[in-house]
Amino acid sequence: MLEVAGMKKFRLPTSDTGVQIEGRVGGSGSPLLLLHGNPLSQNSWNRILPQLMRKHTVVTTDLRGYGDSSKPQGLPDHTNYSFRRMGEDQFEVMRALGFERFALAGHDRGARVAYRMALDAPDLIMKVAFLDILPTHYVFHHITADMAVDLYHWFFMAQPKGFPERLLGGHEAFYIRDKLMKQGPGKGGFTEEEIVEYIRVCTPENIHAVCEDYRAAATIDLRMDTADLEAGRLITVPTMVLWGERSHTALRHAPREVWPMYCSRIESMIGLPCGHYPTEQAPNETWQAFDAFF
Repeated sequence: MLEVAGMKKFRLPTSDTGVQIEGRVGGSGSPLLLLHGNPLSQNSWNRILPQLMRKHTVVTTDLRGYGDSSKPQGLPDHTNYSFRRMGEDQFEVMRALGFERFALAGHDRGARVAYRMALDAPDLIMKVAFLDILPTHYVFHHITADMAVDLYHWFFMAQPKGFPERLLGGHEAFYIRDKLMKQGPGKGGFTEEEIVEYIRVCTPENIHAVCEDYRAAATIDLRMDTADLEAGRLITVPTMVLWGERSHTALRHAPREVWPMYCSRIESMIGLPCGHYPTEQAPNETWQAFDAFF
């Protein structure tokens, strides 16, 4: 893990026996939990942590299966890698740190965990921010050819256990460098130190966990999201939506039109001058949006 002054490391157990979550906490003020994306870790927030810590007690974690958190074998129905189970980990971590209610922000897969958390327990989330995603339900129901090419990994990693794991195994360094710096629109912006750190945590166990994440998204998560939407359940907590203007999110769809179908209290929607990685590619603009919203 890359160091940030003022952030203290922790490792906490969850109610899922044997699964522990690695994290950091620092700063002072109202609690703010930050959740990273794939194939990243909590280090993805490092560039904006010093500013956020001035006004918030900031908590960053590695999602289960990622970074230095536990990486259990996936269950046959993938439920232990559903966004709901990942969200339960985060509620338990925050409760253990003394925070029953808190603000929440997520990028990429972390934003999908945040989405489920805000739907399941709106009374516990003060505000929520989603960085460079469209809702999982929308993506699966409005996939186009160019979007499918950009999001090929959604379908590759969701293939049956063993197939994507074997193809990626032994090629971790190439995979991380190519995925973060080249694949699809709006990539790049990472230092060599950051790349080396993401290669370090890209282990066979991590690759399996990421595949389970995507298998869950295409099955149990999609079913849950569909049931919520059909029942008229929307996200009701104050919401901010950020996206990169050079990311596939904006190039392939219209976030301003999509998000109001899933959230009833959107307070801010901002396109940032970046691609898929706002905190790396546009840290100042990302922090300013956070400061204004949170």
